Parts: sequence; structure tokens; C-alpha cells
Amino acid sequence: MSKARLVWRSIALASMAVAAVPSATIASAQTPATGGTIMPLHPRYSVPSLGVPEKRDRLPNGETMIYDVSEPTLELYRPAPGHAHGTAVIVAPGGGFVAMGYTFGGTDIARALAARGITAFVLKYRTIRSGDGPMRMPDVHMKEMGVVMARAKTGEPVEMPRYAGEPHAVEDGVRAMTIVRQRASEWGIDPHRIGVGFSAGAYLAADLAIGDAASRPDFVGLIYGGLRTPVPAGAPPAFIAGAADDEYQPNDPVLLYQAWRKAGAAAELHLYERGGHGFDLHRQGTSSDHWFDQLLSWMQSRRLASAPRPQAK
Repeated sequence: MSKARLVWRSIALASMAVAAVPSATIASAQTPATGGTIMPLHPRYSVPSLGVPEKRDRLPNGETMIYDVSEPTLELYRPAPGHAHGTAVIVAPGGGFVAMGYTFGGTDIARALAARGITAFVLKYRTIRSGDGPMRMPDVHMKEMGVVMARAKTGEPVEMPRYAGEPHAVEDGVRAMTIVRQRASEWGIDPHRIGVGFSAGAYLAADLAIGDAASRPDFVGLIYGGLRTPVPAGAPPAFIAGAADDEYQPNDPVLLYQAWRKAGAAAELHLYERGGHGFDLHRQGTSSDHWFDQLLSWMQSRRLASAPRPQAK
């Protein structure tokens, strides 16, 4: 595969952009959310800096890509007063740990969750340093993308090796869980009803789910994410969703489900025929358009969300 082709595929994975009509799958029975309030994740200067300023690119499709994150943050989206029901979700946008699609895979989803009474936080975690060229892809990520593409074709290795930026992102995920649990009463959250999820963020969520028990989420949304093992018997319930035509990780939804079930942990799998990678909340005319409503239904079945109110006629 040519280097130029690999660059463009890497950008596609980072941006999670899809050619679709920008119409979010947000059901009608919703209440506007308040937010977002941004707060630092760590005390200033307490974590190493990349030594370059944070960069933001606005893509033609409306996505905002963020690179070179040295100062991670949480952005809070609260349900309208009187509509919160105590559950929180930390949304970790995807982007291969070199960038993150902050709008489509972050704030759009946070607003949709808050509109359903779920307190949402967008985690802007630390990334590796971006490249110097116009595409911003560093050599280490180009090599990672080579492994991603080969693995998608051959199934080997079964588990994707850790990304270069994964350890710091996981540290930030642990810190985010600690902050939300410590301040749960302030934000009207049940400290035992906090979840994490999404794409490269789903790698992060899986890492937290199989990691130290003290920082495990209470549930995870592994949306077009990748396999992480070993899964302990005490792993939190997982909602797993992906598409069979995902160019990067077509087998991981099933692998994740099998790993969760082998450990005796609860899991629900939605493998859509079509949808590609990074379907987010944008309609494509495929069955993957319904993942968000199916996630909410799963949460309702586990008493993590309230059923939508019937509309007045």
C-alpha cells in the first residue's frame, strides 16, 4: 500500500468522518441540556508536556480534530434541571491516540446523552505529538496504521498491540473516573452508575474495564472499539457495537463479546451489516443508524436510563 493511501486511511480513522447526511439520531422526547463546562483533569504542570501548542482543525464536514493534547480536560454536559436520573457517561472521542474527533465523537454524543437525562463528560485525553506534515500523522502512527490494515485482512495479531498514546490516555481515563466519583454528589450522580465509551476511546474504556477494580467503570459502551484482554470475571457490563464492513476492525465486536462472555461478564452485541467505522450519530441509511437508541434501551433494561416519555397528542 502506498504511503499516501495509508495517510488518508489514517486520517479517516482519526477523524471518524462519514459521508452522510448530518442528521443526528436523537429521539423527540428530549429536554435541552446545559453545558459544557470545561475543567482541567490534572493540576497545572503536573503531567509532562509535548512541548508544542495544542492544535485544532475544522474539517469541511463540520468535525473538529484536536491534536497535541498536553493538558487533558473534562467537559461537563448536565441534563436540564429536574431531568437528571443519576447516571453519568464519560465520552472518550476516537482518533488513534494521535488526534480526536471532538465534535462528532464527543460533544454531539454528550449533548444527546444529556438530553436524555444522563450527565455526560467529554474526556479530552493526552495524545502523542502529531507529525510535521500537512496531514499531521507521525511516523509511529503510520506504522500502527499498517498493523491495523494488515490485521483487518488477516486477523493477526488477534489483539491489536498497544498504541503509543494509549498509556497516557488510560491514565487520564483513570483520573476522570476518580474525579467523577469523588464529585458525584455535587453533580447529582450515583457513583455506582458511571460508564465510559467510544472508538479509540473504546480501547480506553476496555482498558479501564479490565484494569484496577478501583477505577473500573460501572458499565462500558464499546462502540467500534478494539479487543483488550484479559477480561476479568468482575468486568462491568458491556454494550458492544460495530459494523461488519468496518475497514479497520471488522472482527473486534465479536472478539470483544466472546472475551466478555468467556469471563462470565455481561455483554450485549450489535453487529451491523453496514455502517463502516465511526458512524457516530450521523444517518447513513443503514441499520447502524439505530445504535444510539439501542444503547439507551440497553441502559434502560439495566436501570441506567429512564424510558422516554410519551409525546402529548
